[in-house]
Amino acid sequence: MLFNSYVFLFVFLPVTLFGFHIIGKQGYHKVAVSWLVGASLFFYGWWNPAYLGLILGSILFNYAVGFSLLGRPHKLTLFLGVAGNLGVLGYFKYANFFIDNINALTSNDIILEQIILPLGISFFTFQQITYLVDAYRGETREYNFLHYCLFVVFFPQLIAGPIVHHKEMLPQFAKDALYGLKSRNLAVGFTIFIIGLFKKVVLADGIAVHATSVFAGAEHGVYLTFFEAWGGALAYSFQLYFDFSGYSDMAIGLARMFGIRLPLNFNSPFKATSIIDFWRRWHITLSRFLRDYLYIPLGGNRKGEARRFTNLMIAMLLGGLWHGAGWNFILFGL
Repeated sequence: MLFNSYVFLFVFLPVTLFGFHIIGKQGYHKVAVSWLVGASLFFYGWWNPAYLGLILGSILFNYAVGFSLLGRPHKLTLFLGVAGNLGVLGYFKYANFFIDNINALTSNDIILEQIILPLGISFFTFQQITYLVDAYRGETREYNFLHYCLFVVFFPQLIAGPIVHHKEMLPQFAKDALYGLKSRNLAVGFTIFIIGLFKKVVLADGIAVHATSVFAGAEHGVYLTFFEAWGGALAYSFQLYFDFSGYSDMAIGLARMFGIRLPLNFNSPFKATSIIDFWRRWHITLSRFLRDYLYIPLGGNRKGEARRFTNLMIAMLLGGLWHGAGWNFILFGL
């Protein structure tokens, strides 16, 4: 179910939004949260109901590990929790890629059943890894299980982010002011959503026509002039930005309609004055995750210049691989 589909705009969104606020306004806050969790799971299962078991299993596993870490922090428990998350992510996202490369290198014919990538698995996996790490560090506290479920499955950011942090989300669910429709939240949220929808439907989809024709021509050996080649490359850059930024804006706007504030994910990245500035503006929540849970734990810039550059290379290489299972993504990160 896409944010720009008719069934989402005219059925799912109004029913979910007004149901949540009507129930919450009556004082039944737990029921309102349950309603939103159920609606989010329905949204996720719309594409493939079979993967509902995967996300529910992930929630139960991580909540149990987090609960254990809060009671008795232990490195082995944290290692098993993070390894379990990365193992599931690796199987669904990278198993076919690695098997294909092994076959190419060894001339073997290993056959692995085609795996369909579950929607949003990278996002809800990373969010829960941050929760486990912070539980181990003692930087979080025990949270209501229902609130934790909503933190993971909240439909505006479930599929394409932003990657939210538990300390940004979970405290909001405990506030009484959240429950009850407010005209300001509805107006601000609707405005941001419309801006994102325009970016996606008009700009990204409109530019895609030009980018696709140039890249398809190049793939089939068509000679491209200087301006055609650069035009196609720039068109693709803007298509990618408006598509991803549009979805992020729509997510932020949708969340605001429910009274929930999501973090900014793009800050005019093409206005950046350097590559460092660019990565502070592009997919901000992913860059934040890579910085706080990979680059800094590896030592950051605290152990000399050579170690700093090594840590940067590792973080960006894995950031490239996070975007997709392919050598183009690995080389992009590198």
